[in-house]
Amino acid sequence: MSNLDQLYRSVIMDHYKKPRNKGTLEGSNVQLDMNNPTCGDRIHLTLQVDDNIVTDAKFEGEGCSISMSSASMMTQLIKGKTIDEAVELAHTFSEMMLGHEHDEDLDLGDVEALQGVSQFPARIKCATLAWKAMEKGINEQIKK
Repeated sequence: MSNLDQLYRSVIMDHYKKPRNKGTLEGSNVQLDMNNPTCGDRIHLTLQVDDNIVTDAKFEGEGCSISMSSASMMTQLIKGKTIDEAVELAHTFSEMMLGHEHDEDLDLGDVEALQGVSQFPARIKCATLAWKAMEKGINEQIKK
């Protein structure tokens, strides 16, 4: 295993063992529950969106280290972003999971650690669960 692979695994496990933004936002204006019936991962995502900016994001759920660390990373990354930027990040992440190149100027932070998941097709749904929930929640509850 390369040093980079080891670093990425360490970042994923850190987010899994010490998730950021775990919990529920009371009075949030975006709430969505999603699950992955294939493996049983589930997420309850709550966002606060004010003036088209994601001002806060939290999640609760159960699942593998990939799905829970991805949710932790996503909630960190989208805070302070416009809803359009958050949805664009979801598209970029989906493309990354399919093994496609992404704009290197786009700072994905810890999310870069999940890039290797693209080599394991069965795990892609785990990694994208939170992102799909965020995108669906924004599209259904904010952009209507």
